[in-house]
Amino acid sequence: METVSRQSHWENVYTTKGENEVSWYQQSPAPSFELIMQAGATHASAIIDIGGGASRLVDHLVDHGFEDITVLDLSAAALEAARRRLESRADRVHWIVADATAWEPVKAYDIWHDRAAFHFLTDENDRAAYIARLARGVRAGGHAIIGTFALDGPEKCSGLPVARYDSASLTLALGSEFRLVDTRRHEHATPWGSRQMFQFSVFRREA
Repeated sequence: METVSRQSHWENVYTTKGENEVSWYQQSPAPSFELIMQAGATHASAIIDIGGGASRLVDHLVDHGFEDITVLDLSAAALEAARRRLESRADRVHWIVADATAWEPVKAYDIWHDRAAFHFLTDENDRAAYIARLARGVRAGGHAIIGTFALDGPEKCSGLPVARYDSASLTLALGSEFRLVDTRRHEHATPWGSRQMFQFSVFRREA
């Protein structure tokens, strides 16, 4: 999907639906936060949330004293919703409106977190572009935490097809620069009570 079409899609989603009217809404981003802490994050760690949208992970990171937080998303409306929710605390966060397949990282992060962005990249060229930026955007010894739909997860989300993964196929996709250090399944309950199976995998960026 072209960047403009992808951006238009997500702007429409976030301007027509409330925060808790989308399937990926979580009141508490416990799986993501737990894995960030397990990866050894400290208050000084540089953390980026790719496709963070209006997710409440940023609230948890701010409230727990993290000092270098970036949220990147295609949708300006999604980021504005998060900014409004955080009120004055939003000034502690770097906000970037960009496509992760086209954005150029200006620094290397300690933690790269992505819950449900990578699995929308069904085009091989888009995946390659994302992975190239992942390799530049994570420091040697840093970690990438990527959550996708599991092999038995939904085939579509928000009307779009997705690519489903297990830890082996995701490891193969990312390449030899990233070593798998943890993987776990997570059953996500949507706001209307249906269940979606996710696969969270943690990778260490090799030197």
